[in-house]
Amino acid sequence: MITKGEILQTIEMIDQQHLDIRTITMGISLRECTHPDVGECCRKIYDKITRCAEKLVETGEQIEREYGIPIVNKRISVTPIAQVAGSCETEDYVPFAHTLDRAARAVGVNFIGGFSALVHKGFTCGDKKLIRAIPEALSTTERVCSSVNVATTRAGINMDAVAEMGRVIKKTAELTAESQGFGCSKLVVFANAVEDNPFMAGAFHGEGEGECVINVGVSGPGVVYHALKACKGLPFDEVAETVKKTAFKITRMGQLVAQVASKRLGVPFGVVDLSLAPTPAIGDSVADILEEMGLESVGAHGTTAALALLNDAVKKGGVMASSHVGGLSGAFIPVSEDAGMIRAAEKGYLSLEKLEAMTCVCSVGLDMIAIPGDTSAETISAIIADEAAIGVVNNKTTAVRIIPVPGKGVGERVDFGGLFGSAPIMPVHPCSSAGFIARGGRIPAPLNSLKN
Repeated sequence: MITKGEILQTIEMIDQQHLDIRTITMGISLRECTHPDVGECCRKIYDKITRCAEKLVETGEQIEREYGIPIVNKRISVTPIAQVAGSCETEDYVPFAHTLDRAARAVGVNFIGGFSALVHKGFTCGDKKLIRAIPEALSTTERVCSSVNVATTRAGINMDAVAEMGRVIKKTAELTAESQGFGCSKLVVFANAVEDNPFMAGAFHGEGEGECVINVGVSGPGVVYHALKACKGLPFDEVAETVKKTAFKITRMGQLVAQVASKRLGVPFGVVDLSLAPTPAIGDSVADILEEMGLESVGAHGTTAALALLNDAVKKGGVMASSHVGGLSGAFIPVSEDAGMIRAAEKGYLSLEKLEAMTCVCSVGLDMIAIPGDTSAETISAIIADEAAIGVVNNKTTAVRIIPVPGKGVGERVDFGGLFGSAPIMPVHPCSSAGFIARGGRIPAPLNSLKN
């Protein structure tokens, strides 16, 4: 039985501590949409998406009204388009992005993810065409998100793909220079990408997924921060227990929304992704949580240890609350989307190198980081390679969503607005990595990949 006290506590979390459902994401398989003719293939894709997601936004809004739970975004993820478009006799994959954009507008979702390719062990012809199309696709659409998986623990790191993605990111920034390189905010480069991630920009509907599924992403940094205020001076055992219990409560709310949405839409429930995804709003910051543990500022020595505790406790609480916790589930550290991270970066307390260290223990990787527009493609590729290495060796998901802002340098600021927030332009290491990236080939899988 749900008690009156629990109901009042949840209301307080929503009203005062920024608790929300960050996204309901419908995953849709497009494997039946293949066709040699690009026009026919695009028509089948559009029809499938609009048919399956016709009532997604309406249902989300109904649940919001009935339960009083904010649902910030309604989104769609689809089968990686490189796998669908590979059947078509065309060199240009941009029309597929336009089709996804039209379908997203038609059903009213915020974003659609899946203009994606999985190239961790090599390229198919379709993969190469899709990657070439990414800059134009993201510069000529509004709601389409793209991702490329360049490494796995099992396969190692495809360094040819890593090199290419540095060039793709640079070109995407150049083609969206009028919006300060905003196209790059819709592009993620992964190692060990997961198939059921509901969060953008990296969501896609994986090969092992069913025909259609509902995944829910929950967020609650403000709730965790508030709970830790009662732990001042207490040992870390009690801090971890408090985070775990708070994550349990947040996940239960997410499971409720997921189950209701699943039933009303007639679509199977997939996973709850319990990720502490911050926003630029004051009081909704992962950095604030870390500082509440006793750090003067995020970025200080001890930050990585504090983040490790937080990430682990969040996962433990979530798993206790639901048998179907998935996606990424942990703590996100996007710089431009977290008020505390922005503050620390502006003061010089948080560097790119420290963020890289933090990604060893958090959910994803280097996220929403603005760097000088004149940063070379090879340097961006080297940043991707470092993150991929962390993911491959530690058997975890890592990612890079980085924005070389055209015309801006260190110390200047970029403002993307809304949930994307703002950020100072952070310095990158001045030494060249061009010779390293030029080698190409594949960095072999680590020994810990041989588990059979």
